[in-house]
Amino acid sequence: QVQLVESGGGLVQPGGSLRLSCAASGSTFSRYTMGWYRQGPGNQRELVAAIGSGGSTNYADSVKGRFTISRDNAKNTLYLQMNSLQPEDTAVYYCNARLYYSSTWSPLLAWGQGTQVTVSS
Repeated sequence: QVQLVESGGGLVQPGGSLRLSCAASGSTFSRYTMGWYRQGPGNQRELVAAIGSGGSTNYADSVKGRFTISRDNAKNTLYLQMNSLQPEDTAVYYCNARLYYSSTWSPLLAWGQGTQVTVSS
């Protein structure tokens, strides 16, 4: 079992950068595929980036080349480096975790509070 707490959000101008962190507690962090999700005003929650237990990554087309997901298993921490931020990146950002087994994904964990990212001039 793992619990997650997001931090690092804030107000930034277009073109700026932020680094989000997701601190995990639990004994099985390294086995989980981790993901960053976001939900903007009036929008559904979407997957922004994911990183597997072996380090493989994938990104939503909207953030490719601008965002970088990484993890430090020794610190039980997930990161999202966000560069060249745009107003459309404004959202509450959440992290979550799931396992892959029996050809299916496990359910996501309960959603936490997330961290607000606002990109505005």
